[in-house]
Amino acid sequence: MKYSPINSKLFINNRKNFMAKMKPSSLAVFNSNDVFTTGADSTLPFTQNRDLFYLSGADQENTILVLFPDCPDPAHREVLFVTETNAHIAVWEGEKLTKEKATEVSGIKTVYWLKDFDKKFFEMMTQCNTIYFNTNEHYRQSVELETREDRFIKRTKEQYPAHNYAKSAPILQRLRSVKDSIEIDLMQQACDITNAGFRRVLKFLKPGVMEYEVEAEFLHEFIRRRSDGFAYTPIIASGNNANVLHYIENNQECKDGDLMLIDAGAQYANYASDMSRTIPVNGRFTERQKQVYDAVLRVKNDATKMLVPGTLWKEYHVEVGKLMTKELLNLGLLDKADVQNEDPNWPAYKKYFMHGTSHHIGLDTHDYGILWEPMQAGNVFTVEPGIYIPEEGFGIRLEDDVVINESGAPFNLMRDIPIETEEIEEIMNS
Repeated sequence: MKYSPINSKLFINNRKNFMAKMKPSSLAVFNSNDVFTTGADSTLPFTQNRDLFYLSGADQENTILVLFPDCPDPAHREVLFVTETNAHIAVWEGEKLTKEKATEVSGIKTVYWLKDFDKKFFEMMTQCNTIYFNTNEHYRQSVELETREDRFIKRTKEQYPAHNYAKSAPILQRLRSVKDSIEIDLMQQACDITNAGFRRVLKFLKPGVMEYEVEAEFLHEFIRRRSDGFAYTPIIASGNNANVLHYIENNQECKDGDLMLIDAGAQYANYASDMSRTIPVNGRFTERQKQVYDAVLRVKNDATKMLVPGTLWKEYHVEVGKLMTKELLNLGLLDKADVQNEDPNWPAYKKYFMHGTSHHIGLDTHDYGILWEPMQAGNVFTVEPGIYIPEEGFGIRLEDDVVINESGAPFNLMRDIPIETEEIEEIMNS
């Protein structure tokens, strides 16, 4: 890992909060992600299971966490299993977690080698009635691959058919959606790294540059600041490419007079940032581009003010739709007849703004959160309205990451990233 050590208080508190929600005489198991092969002896870079990381801070493959708050043996109420390291592994693969280092990272006193898991797990299973499985129940999930967690669940049900089964997902949905102050500091660091990358690009971009060169500038700045890299596949979309919402080819030339829509964010310590900005390739917005840009910015600013405790997800998006409809009428992109005759299930504004305005963000770019319950302090959301006009050859999206406060306006983690047209032009032309 490139990032600095994280205070283990975060993981200690996370486990305490999770275990407080567990049923009596129950244990919960969390597996690391698989290491994925690409062919021959090659593998993709390892990415840790976010739930395991959230509860332990262990950022290493072949790791298992067991939580058993009612265990008659106090040493087995929190147990971490890691791969046994040795001098040979240290030479070929580098440093791995020792038992002492695993305790330092996680705050878990009992650490065993993974080879002892079956024996220790059998002992703990004879002492409990219910086991919590960590199934993926994110509202956007569409995973087809069988995971390490899936294999563990299948095997455990075969070996222990008389136990009761429960889900960890409902507990984690609530816990992970409300961020600890340590998490917010990590997300702020991710946003600050994104800010540095964006400012680098503002000085770099000019007509004739390729989109992938802009992507490379971001990555260079991210890595040199201890980021893990991009939090998601970046969108570097010049001209009409911006009207493809998930354009990721990033292989076209940036031309004079075009706008470039950038949707990119750094990841730091497994925490994501998610930024969108739209900038002129030649350093100057046209009057029409600025007119549309300012309309998107007004919607973003007004939408942000709605992100307060008690706001309901569906009602929020309805209100943002009203804001966008007003702006599109003023821009001449809609007329009153379009609005009067609109389909309530697909309002007129959706022709130019077809995606949602906000999503939870945290350890995942689209993080856990319960959309049917009121927003609460500690939730972190993106705010990302856009207007896409293929017939005019450009699209504009602006996006910040904000923290909902107990009282007052939400706190913008991207407050230092340039967004006003005047500031963008000034930096690009200085």
